[in-house]
Amino acid sequence: MNKVTSILVATVAVVSLSGLALASGGKDTKKGEDLFKQHCMSCHADGGNIVNPQKTIGKEALKSRGITNWKGIVKSMRNPGPGMTKYDAKTIPDKDAKAIAEYVLKTFK
Repeated sequence: MNKVTSILVATVAVVSLSGLALASGGKDTKKGEDLFKQHCMSCHADGGNIVNPQKTIGKEALKSRGITNWKGIVKSMRNPGPGMTKYDAKTIPDKDAKAIAEYVLKTFK
């Protein structure tokens, strides 16, 4: 195999693997969205907060409260403040809680 063919084969492989990664990311985002709709949307539609309008879930609002990643959101789900339903690991398993948190970070600016 000559150098040009090797480069072409390597490029096709990288593009194919990138496509697989994006496809699985889309699936995870969809799962996070579905779980968010099931557990969170009744109070946090469009990233708002019907119980406490000062505590929205937009990325900048979360950041102002020291929540900067998915772990912070899950921590808040597990031990929320007044007015928010507590979601323990039995109700929302860790993997699902992470999917919700990542969806929140990607969706609400």
